[in-house]
Amino acid sequence: MTPGTGRGAGSAAPRSVDVARLAGVSQKTVSRVFNDEPYVSAEVRRRVLDAAEQLGYRLNNAARALASGRTRSIGVVTLGTALYGPASLLMGVERAVRDTGYALRVVNTMEGDPAGVAGAMDSLLDQGVDGIVISEPIDEQADVGAPALRLDVPVLVIGAPLPVTAPTVLTAGNGADLMARSATEHLLDLGHMTVHHLAGPQRWYAARDRREGWQAALTAQDREVPAVVAGDWSAASGYRAGRELAEDAGVTAVFAANDDMAIGLIHALTEAGRRVPEDVSVVGFDDIPVAAHVTPPLTTVRQPFDAVAQEGLKRLVHAIENPKAEPLPPSGPPVDLVVRASTAPPPSSRKTPARGRRSASPAARTSRPPLANGGPSTRR
Repeated sequence: MTPGTGRGAGSAAPRSVDVARLAGVSQKTVSRVFNDEPYVSAEVRRRVLDAAEQLGYRLNNAARALASGRTRSIGVVTLGTALYGPASLLMGVERAVRDTGYALRVVNTMEGDPAGVAGAMDSLLDQGVDGIVISEPIDEQADVGAPALRLDVPVLVIGAPLPVTAPTVLTAGNGADLMARSATEHLLDLGHMTVHHLAGPQRWYAARDRREGWQAALTAQDREVPAVVAGDWSAASGYRAGRELAEDAGVTAVFAANDDMAIGLIHALTEAGRRVPEDVSVVGFDDIPVAAHVTPPLTTVRQPFDAVAQEGLKRLVHAIENPKAEPLPPSGPPVDLVVRASTAPPPSSRKTPARGRRSASPAARTSRPPLANGGPSTRR
């Protein structure tokens, strides 16, 4: 390798003029390439990027911010929690932001702090971010009647209808009500007369959406809407709910607002002698990694965290870089119901074998495919 052209060679960091010299172009062309400006041919762009890679050149973001008025950074406001849904969504946002070439700045809020979101956004604006992603799953504003949050940068709100005023306000990750409705309809289609609901805490937007989807599915088919059983997202709360529901012989189907509660629910039902799915069918929500490996493997709704983050960030970056253009339209939310072995027709709809004839196996009676280690699943 020629001295002075390798990564780490020499004591001085490579400059854009060095990239221009190696690529055989002007310094202005190098600037155009790194600012993603038009009127640069693909061949010239490749030469510049190859030269930058060879030299180990890193763009001076501070200098570019002074020239363009942008810091090439995106801020994220999110709840500080280890719960699967918010944590998975944050990971998806981090991956998506990295793919856009922007820097990421994250500020966590704490549950029970009504001023947390406003303070987090003030902190990000002080850092000069070009746009903000709000992934705040809890409704703290309702308690204090706070006015709409006012921002001077484009905003992407994921899954939470916060009152925000900004040059551009985009939404993503909506449709949990449709997913919950699909989960409930799956149980009704199997022949269950109604479906009970183990709900998450109602301060969470997601818990409200899933409850509304469950209720809408029952109402649309003129079915009884049972009283909701409250949980707190934990498997322990699902276990407590399962002990309560196990005492009601009329319960044949339950839709739980997340997988952890569904797993605790199944544990309690099994302890009480209520078999899943022979006596009670259970559907969860999220499709956490362990859902396919519990006994029985859990039917659940898979959340498209990465897809939501990728699409949302693409639209946010477009709004940042094209402030006078129309926002990119959102796509419809996908509904991915993963059907496993925790759901089956209710006991009353199964045929009793004729006297003297061999009974079919439970798997045959419920028309479920054989499963091994979580087995293959079918989706709607």
